[in-house]
Amino acid sequence: MSKESFSDLGVSEPIVAALARRSIHAPFSIQSLVIPDALVGNDVLAKSPTGSGKTLAFAAPIIQRLDAGDARPSALVLVPTRELATQVAEEFEAIGRSTGLRVAAVYGGTSVSAQGKAAKSAHILVATPGRLQDLANRRLVNLDGIRILVLDEADRMLDMGFQPQVDAIVRRLPRKRQTMFFSAT
Repeated sequence: MSKESFSDLGVSEPIVAALARRSIHAPFSIQSLVIPDALVGNDVLAKSPTGSGKTLAFAAPIIQRLDAGDARPSALVLVPTRELATQVAEEFEAIGRSTGLRVAAVYGGTSVSAQGKAAKSAHILVATPGRLQDLANRRLVNLDGIRILVLDEADRMLDMGFQPQVDAIVRRLPRKRQTMFFSAT
C-alpha cells in the first residue's frame, strides 16, 4: 500500500466515499502509478501481478470520467473469460452505484438478445471478444461512442487466440480514444 490517498491521486469524493464503504482507504502501487494518467486521458500500459488492484486502477478513472447523460456505450473493457467479465462488472457497479452509470457484462453462454439489449443502453461494456464481436456484427450494439478502451489481461487474451476478434473490434472503435493495456505477466 502507498502512503498517499485516492484523493491525492485526483479521485473524486463520491468515488473515494464508495471505496471507503468497502474498506478501501489507500491505493496499491499499481493504482498510484496508473490513476493519475488514466484520469487525464493518457494511454496506459501496465503490468502487475494478479490480485494487485489492476481493476480498480482503471475502473475508478473510467467512472469519474464518464457522463451518465450520454445514453450510449462510452467505455469498453475487453477480458478473456466470462468469469473475469462478471468480476470486473461487479467492481464497476460497486464503486459506481451512485453515479447513474449503467454497466453490462457481455459474454458467451447466455442469451444474445438479452445481452444486446443491456449492452445497447450501458455506459460501460465489459465483454469477452467473441461475444462482443457477435453483438456488433448483428448490430445489437454500437461502438461508435467508445472513448475509453481497456484490454484487461491482454496477454492472456492473445494466448487464448482472441487477437483476430480484438483486432476486428478495435477497427470498429473511434481512432481518437484512450487505450489502456493491463497484463499480469
